[in-house]
Amino acid sequence: MATAESSSLLSRVRQGAADAAFTLKTLHRAGVIGGTRPDKLLRMGKVLREWGASPATGIAVAAIRAPDHEFIRDEAGSLTFSEVQERTNALADRFAELGVGPGDSVGIMCRNHRGFIETTLAAAKLGAASLFLNTMFSGPQLTDVCNRESPQILVHDAEFTELLAGVDSSIQRVVAWEDERDAAAAAAAGDRLTLDALIGAGSRAERPAPGGKARFVVLTSGTTGTPKGAQRSSPDGLSFLAALIDRIPFRAGERMVIAAPLFHSWGFLHFVLSLPLRSTIVLQRRFNEEETLKAIEENEAKVLVVVPIMLQRILRRPAEVLSRYSLPSLRISSVSGSALPGDLATEWMDRYGDNIYNFYGSTEVAYATIADPADLRAAPGTAGRPPHGTVIGLFDENDKPVGPGEVGRIFVGNSMVFDGYTGGGGKPSIDGLVGSGDVGHFDPQGRLFIDGRDDEMIVSGGENVFPREVEDLLAAHEAVTEVAVIGVEDEEFGQRLKAYVVSVPGAELGEVEVKSHVKANLAAYKSPREVVFLDELPRNATGKIVKRDLK
Repeated sequence: MATAESSSLLSRVRQGAADAAFTLKTLHRAGVIGGTRPDKLLRMGKVLREWGASPATGIAVAAIRAPDHEFIRDEAGSLTFSEVQERTNALADRFAELGVGPGDSVGIMCRNHRGFIETTLAAAKLGAASLFLNTMFSGPQLTDVCNRESPQILVHDAEFTELLAGVDSSIQRVVAWEDERDAAAAAAAGDRLTLDALIGAGSRAERPAPGGKARFVVLTSGTTGTPKGAQRSSPDGLSFLAALIDRIPFRAGERMVIAAPLFHSWGFLHFVLSLPLRSTIVLQRRFNEEETLKAIEENEAKVLVVVPIMLQRILRRPAEVLSRYSLPSLRISSVSGSALPGDLATEWMDRYGDNIYNFYGSTEVAYATIADPADLRAAPGTAGRPPHGTVIGLFDENDKPVGPGEVGRIFVGNSMVFDGYTGGGGKPSIDGLVGSGDVGHFDPQGRLFIDGRDDEMIVSGGENVFPREVEDLLAAHEAVTEVAVIGVEDEEFGQRLKAYVVSVPGAELGEVEVKSHVKANLAAYKSPREVVFLDELPRNATGKIVKRDLK
């Protein structure tokens, strides 16, 4: 027994040493570590010891290492790392005066601008949680979420004032962004607290480390039910950063256009990455196809952060618009948030170069796999391969591992620990791996493919059918812009597929053609028995199709 235990301990020590070497080598190659003066290293080391791994640490270290480097470029102008460090010290000082401390939470309902970034950093400096509110929520949804999460402060853009009217009036409101019309209306209505006023009144002195650990509550997409608050603490160490950089070749000091919403885990992840990478993040409050292309070219951005529907909307612009932009600087188009159709990835790379990196994960499991351009060229539609240190298991309905090439429920393990839902409960787990809620399979080359949601599988006439396979087939049809397929009850077969199709303007596409196309390429029982044509599909702010609205 002692020999077995010694062997196991030695194995863990060796694995730990190998992981540490991998992390150091990868971060050095990316420019995250190395090349720093000894005096700055000492100051940075002190911050790391006192604060641990946190966005608050990230901004402090970046301000020491590159104080005058531009951090944020938005519609209000430009801010350096040192300016953001001082401004968020001041904001944390004022938040503390308003009663925010370790274990409390700050609600944030902002579009993509400095106010979101600075509020999140100030909350982290107090050991508080940041609650990210979806800018497309309805008034009742906001009220329900705020009642459940009970934030001490609610930071929001002025445009959302009326939408938040139903939220408990005892929660202190702070306006993060207002245009001239908003400011005039507010002035006429009386006093209101603004983020800039708090920053102007607070102390910019360095703060002591808080007693609690910063947390972040990201609301699930809610495409099939009520959104839940998925909470996650700051990670321990930098292994997660090295794992991502190993698969997506980020480099320090580059400009990054973040078009994906910051309140979504995908946009938020890149904000977090920008701190150790000392990236300049370029933000626009609202997504616009041509303005995004213009921002990439004018800023000579190396990285674009988007969700798939944004790529689709860009590529659907008229040819004369697209021809104005060649995007020669772009190295990485970082994509996640919903399924990336293989033909969309190919179309983008044919026009703008092989720069798409498709990230598969979820709010709960963080990251699972990444498909690089070579993967997407060889196997369009793949979710890719697991990064270093990530384990993926596929299990059947009895929690037993499935065989090679078989479809199973996807379970993921990595260093980004899911802390459970704020309302209680969590995702199913097997052997320490957390369920993603999807089902999929691996091809012989070790690439993962997502076959659908585990709760979307239907049984039609005794046959198991996943809508995703039919959606992928129809999405690739030249006359189809987008499609969603759901299961509905059927008296004869138990369940049947129903397709909702948005066709290309002017295309002659009918129900018979859709059914015939599916039957010609898939088993007959996978053909939808109903086809409904729509002008557009219902989507949330990150581009995911909201199937409950179709039902």
